Amino acid sequence: MTQYLRNGNDPKPIIPGLGRYYGLTSDIAYLIVRVTVGLMLIPHGWIKVASGIMGISGYFARLHLEPALLFTLISMFNETIGGALIAIGLFTRPVAALLVIEFLTLLVVVHIPRGYGVALQGVEFPLLWLLMLVAILLRGGGPYSLDRKIGKEV
Repeated sequence: MTQYLRNGNDPKPIIPGLGRYYGLTSDIAYLIVRVTVGLMLIPHGWIKVASGIMGISGYFARLHLEPALLFTLISMFNETIGGALIAIGLFTRPVAALLVIEFLTLLVVVHIPRGYGVALQGVEFPLLWLLMLVAILLRGGGPYSLDRKIGKEV
């Protein structure tokens, strides 16, 4: 658990009596973010699995994501298995790194040319995903993760 320590740079608690709980709430807030990101990735991958490799591969080919079959398989793995692993906090940083690479690729190849807005399938929504995944990559599983439980946080 992160300890709440006052130094010259820390903000003054609004309710000073709650200051000792800030470290705990920070760890819980991160747990909520990590689990939410992981669980919300799973349906993105599952729809690809349910739609079939060839259909998604053809779609990726039309988006100029080549080799489309390889990108299809990687995105299916990253978003289903990777999402589950992030949610439970196992191999968190390596999985987040794979997803960061995937989302960077999607941003550059697909979304940046479409502009910013989500209505045009622009960069707005995938950029949010990318930034959340970068945060997870930087922080790792956190104190409430299987990585920490087994003592092998990479």
